[in-house]
Amino acid sequence: MQAETLTSTREALMAPAEQVFRDVFAASYRRLVVQLYGVTGDAAEAEDLVQEAFVRAAAAGGKFVAVDNHEAWLRTVAINLQRSRWRKLRNFSRIREKLAASPSDLPALEDRLDVIDALRMLPVGQREVVALHYLADLGIAEVAETLGIAQGTVKSRLNRGREALALALTKEEGNGHG
Repeated sequence: MQAETLTSTREALMAPAEQVFRDVFAASYRRLVVQLYGVTGDAAEAEDLVQEAFVRAAAAGGKFVAVDNHEAWLRTVAINLQRSRWRKLRNFSRIREKLAASPSDLPALEDRLDVIDALRMLPVGQREVVALHYLADLGIAEVAETLGIAQGTVKSRLNRGREALALALTKEEGNGHG
């Protein structure tokens, strides 16, 4: 009996919020997409931003329902999302050329793909330690500080990683891959 009362009370409380959300969606969705299309110049991006704003409204629940102007709230969220995406895209475009350039400090990397493949097989903790120690040329203390772990943990993972790499590379050479 008590569970039924709680369920019906919860449904009664959620029903008005859900109805407000549906009404706002029906009244504002198309208008917001058109407005954001004007801002972005891309219909798909505008629709994606408005949908994300509605997702955030749903997550806000009662806070969203209590807002005086739902459409203005949604528009503000969508515009802020667009600004955030634009900032990320702008920042990425600044470093894209550096990322696209092939690494010049890794001579004959193609000849050592077996090592890269073997590294990928290591557990994440060991792979991080081995890569930072040997590829980034960091000392034990620097690796520990970078990863936020104890120096003893770095030494242990480094030892286990070296053993696993040696075993993996020996197996590959035995199979004629090296």
